[in-house]
Amino acid sequence: MKKYKAGIINVTGYAGLELARILASHPSVELCSVTGRSLAGKKLSDAFPYLHSLDLPITESLEGEVDIAFMALPHKEGAALVPDFLSKGMRVIDISADFRLKDPSLYQAWYGFEHPCPEFLAEAVYGLPELRRKDIASARLVANPGCYPTSAILGLAPAFKMDLIEPNAIVDAKSGLSGSGRTPTAKNIFCEASEDVCAYSIGTHRHQPEIVQELSLVGGGVIPRVTFCPHLVPMSRGILSSAYARLKQPVTDEEVKELYRRFYKDEPFVKITAEPPHTRYTRGTNMCFIYPVVDALNERLIVISCIDNLVKGAAGQAVQNMNIMLGLSEDTGLKAIAALP
Repeated sequence: MKKYKAGIINVTGYAGLELARILASHPSVELCSVTGRSLAGKKLSDAFPYLHSLDLPITESLEGEVDIAFMALPHKEGAALVPDFLSKGMRVIDISADFRLKDPSLYQAWYGFEHPCPEFLAEAVYGLPELRRKDIASARLVANPGCYPTSAILGLAPAFKMDLIEPNAIVDAKSGLSGSGRTPTAKNIFCEASEDVCAYSIGTHRHQPEIVQELSLVGGGVIPRVTFCPHLVPMSRGILSSAYARLKQPVTDEEVKELYRRFYKDEPFVKITAEPPHTRYTRGTNMCFIYPVVDALNERLIVISCIDNLVKGAAGQAVQNMNIMLGLSEDTGLKAIAALP
């Protein structure tokens, strides 16, 4: 059986490291090249001993033949590299936000930079397999969704698709500290983050236009108003999103649950739960657990969804997209279940 060759740009961040961990045991893909500026010249297994089976040098740029490249650079830093990779016949999965938004003006408004290659925004496919599987299969360039948007969109998509709710939703989301990256800051070091929960970027978080864009497409072009309020909680991994929206017509709790079960019935990585899920149920896995419930007294739909922000919210979803692009079984290399406690 053919083994495809993969490369990771910026393996030293949390998303890049999680990609390396998952690909290390992928039966159909060989991780053959990894880059990282600060650790260039070291071996991956020496710099990160838990990746002991990956005896690869960390280089400044991709080396050798690569079929598919994973971009794990911070926003803005990798976009200009993509045209060259595509011209060489590589397929690219970008984990940053650089190709998620279709309107180039939104990059200046929300990310503070002018997009260096806006001509590729139309071509890039938003990589949420549950909604874009057919387009992902034939794509050269996939924009891996953000972690918060993955949980929010999967939680609300069935209700928007079925015209069950008003196009006005609140998403209250909590994330583990790994979502802010490996670089130490005042908000993510232990003494500052421990025993504390805080909201941040209220009304200004960069994932807000991404959520609105994709829910608009699901809802037939109606642009929803989404109030998005993210929080940091003192845990390493996990995102739990609580979404609230007013129902358009009376519906029972069981009817909503059945609607969600039908919508996701063939999805290997989405499970509709009978009880509100915990973030630890997803730890290290590519699963998204969703719990929809009707608040009959207030005529609202409440949807709880949770994921591991580094797996379904980043590296695992990227591998899921890769599997689709390469014609492999979608769950290849992604069958792990959570480890408890």
